[in-house]
Amino acid sequence: MRVFAIVVAMFGMIWATAVLAQDAEAAEIEATINGQMEAFRAKDVDAAFEFASPMIQGMFGNSARFGTMVEQGFPTVWNNETVQYLELSDLGPRWVQRVILRDGIGGFQMYDYMMVRMAEGWRIDGVAEVKAPDVGA
Repeated sequence: MRVFAIVVAMFGMIWATAVLAQDAEAAEIEATINGQMEAFRAKDVDAAFEFASPMIQGMFGNSARFGTMVEQGFPTVWNNETVQYLELSDLGPRWVQRVILRDGIGGFQMYDYMMVRMAEGWRIDGVAEVKAPDVGA
């Protein structure tokens, strides 16, 4: 019985450590996304570009092209007003943070933010719009 209690206690400590580690990662990921959202609100594409991963930066080459893509392709991101954080998934080298963004005119859109850890911290490695499921009558 004593061995069982020790095993249960060890499992609890391991589980608690994992939860705390994910909470720390979540806080850093949210800070990264918040930083980019604030930059977009200020229409500071140079600052917003800094939150993108090297892969994304390489795809666009410069902040002006990146800003144009966001403005035209992701208007809710470009005109974001609030961010609500939903589930965070650890997929190994990439983590996915689901968010709901509200734009300045009251529209809502859900996105998955693909995140990668770099030496300098978390960076955004892609964004995918999450389509609402079709609802039949």
